[in-house]
Amino acid sequence: MDGKTVVVTGATSGIGRAVATAFAAADATVAVCGRDASAIDDLVEELEAAGDGAATGLRADVRDEFDVERLVEAASRVGDGIDVVVANAGVYHADPGEEPIAESSYAAFDDEFRTNVRGVFATFKEALPHLNEGARLIVPTGSVARDAKPGLGGYAPSKAGAEAVARQFAADTEYVVGCVDPGKVETDLSGPGGRAPGDVAAMFAWAAADCDADALDGAVVGLADWKKATR
Repeated sequence: MDGKTVVVTGATSGIGRAVATAFAAADATVAVCGRDASAIDDLVEELEAAGDGAATGLRADVRDEFDVERLVEAASRVGDGIDVVVANAGVYHADPGEEPIAESSYAAFDDEFRTNVRGVFATFKEALPHLNEGARLIVPTGSVARDAKPGLGGYAPSKAGAEAVARQFAADTEYVVGCVDPGKVETDLSGPGGRAPGDVAAMFAWAAADCDADALDGAVVGLADWKKATR
């Protein structure tokens, strides 16, 4: 990834932080955002220490397209265009498995869709003018987007929506746009159990650089695909 520029949203914790660190360690220039400005400052210091590429970060909320616009403009200036976008930012306003959808509040449902679906749309839309030839756009996803499980409120439908946004960008642009399903990962959002974020970060680097374009574009690649390709 040396010489490449990567944007990661929602990068201050969980999968986003691990993915940003993996790209930095591969000497990419990495631009990150999150809602906590102090956490972003700390993360940028870590990314700069992790590799030889530059790092930059902004306090940005993907629900606000003007925040996203500022992020991608900053990334493009630092890195001479953008090569990879990981639209990772997401929210879940319930305990996993404990909120039937009929019990979701309108406020929670709306915010999950505004962040997890519209946020992906805004991230990709604002990035388009800055993308280099051959750029790849990636959305982290999970099986809940395709296989219904009880108690996931508005979160599971929002992940299905995020996958649909990725498919439509794949259909309507010249870029490779797809989803990466790392399986169950233990984060503050998804709860305990599963792999550590650092154990799957390399999967995103593989999807960004080495995964067959036809396999990723408009589709979902999973753990089995990654392991088969890299064993």
